[in-house]
Amino acid sequence: MTNKTVLVTGGLGYIGTHICVELFEAGFKVIVVDNLSNSSIEALKRLKQLIKIDIPFYKIDIRDKDKLEIVFNENAIDSVIHFAGLKSVNASINNPIEYYNNNIMGAIILAHVMKKFDCKTFVFSSSATVYGNPNSLPIKEDFPLSVTNPYGRSKLIIEEILKDIFRSDSSWQIALLRYFNPVGAHKSGLIGEDSGDAPNNLMPFISQVAIGKRNKLRIFGGDYETHDGTGVRDYVHITDLAKGHIKALEALERKPQILIVNLGTGNGYSVLDMVKAFELASGCNIPFEIVDRREGDVAECYADPTLAKMKLHWKAKLGLNEMCKDTWNWQSKNPHGYS
Repeated sequence: MTNKTVLVTGGLGYIGTHICVELFEAGFKVIVVDNLSNSSIEALKRLKQLIKIDIPFYKIDIRDKDKLEIVFNENAIDSVIHFAGLKSVNASINNPIEYYNNNIMGAIILAHVMKKFDCKTFVFSSSATVYGNPNSLPIKEDFPLSVTNPYGRSKLIIEEILKDIFRSDSSWQIALLRYFNPVGAHKSGLIGEDSGDAPNNLMPFISQVAIGKRNKLRIFGGDYETHDGTGVRDYVHITDLAKGHIKALEALERKPQILIVNLGTGNGYSVLDMVKAFELASGCNIPFEIVDRREGDVAECYADPTLAKMKLHWKAKLGLNEMCKDTWNWQSKNPHGYS
């Protein structure tokens, strides 16, 4: 597996940067493509600090087919891990056309160029949002699929496109990795989630309260049928998640196939569980208020990780304490993110 070259699209984003580190440590050569619409060039400098070598970087939009072909012409690429895309649920509801254009067209053009250059190993960054509101828990990969917003629908449509590609040509090696809730940061504190002023996820809100950027945390809903009334989710450390991609590449190397796998811990933690754990890890007080539920939020959502263990030989190792400690280490060292 070593010395193979992986193209990481959206490689300067939160998940992408952590994948690059793990790829390098596993012996891969890494090339990054990113249009910097949701990321920062500073992340590239931090990556170089971590891995001590230059990473080839192309500032392009993957929808630009001609420029994407230049990347493949200039490099012998063995596989692609695809993160490039828009990711805000609320923004997708307000601007669905842009989300379908960016996410779906980007994936189609990428797959088209990969086929042209006979690069047929594709790891796709999907999401647990494709399960919609599940009828039972924990969530297994064979559950019915449904979505409640254009962001989730774009993920599901891309999954279907990749399934069709595999049906048409079984020499492809495709992994659809359905993430649950990535949190945490690299233990160095050099890279992490730079969510700016409008985070999409819980943990950045908590950490922004901790550093004084926000006065208090707003918790949406305190009357769910959970152990403390707040919503329960499956939080997985970003480093564990990144290692899951290495395991997916290794599994695809063993034989051409299409893998559909959840990446989660199998444990559900409530919002209040996360607040208490963060207070313990950081030594900071997190004031909060409970407000009305958000439309579309489910009470509980957590993975059944059995298939990942069986198919990928992967299991999350880092617990809630590490998730909170590493988030705080990143946030306290970078109170304004990469800026």
